[in-house]
Amino acid sequence: MTKYHLDEIDLAILRSLGGNARMPYLEIARECKVSGASIHQRVQRLTSLGIIQGTETRIDSSAVGYDTCAYIGFFLHEPTKFSSVVEQLKQIPEVVECHFTTGKYDLFIKMYAKNNEHLLDLIHTKFLNFGTARTETLISFRQLFHRSLPISNPED
Repeated sequence: MTKYHLDEIDLAILRSLGGNARMPYLEIARECKVSGASIHQRVQRLTSLGIIQGTETRIDSSAVGYDTCAYIGFFLHEPTKFSSVVEQLKQIPEVVECHFTTGKYDLFIKMYAKNNEHLLDLIHTKFLNFGTARTETLISFRQLFHRSLPISNPED
């Protein structure tokens, strides 16, 4: 993984946007005591380097009809089918994250379902047809907090 030299202004930009991705560049510029054009150029550079990977609007899942949040660990029959399973998971809009992890699972996902019946249907009609030996499901009752990564100073 490539490490980039980020100066204090870059870090301040990341801290500001990490706290509020919609913060105006001019407001960040005032805090950093530089021009708005400088902030714009730096954000473009951080984006082209892949450090900033886009912005995201967080939506209350229940407000749009998805009352069940689940984490599912996958055990594959054939680990050689890993890429195929990942591609199939990408086709299911309810799957919002997919991770290759250490530990007992071959894959670990986060997904939303309208309710427990919808979740069960997805497991039985989709996931078990992917070459999955079995799955283990954890249902989240409630997310207690969410936050951005801490952005430390270069000397930390």
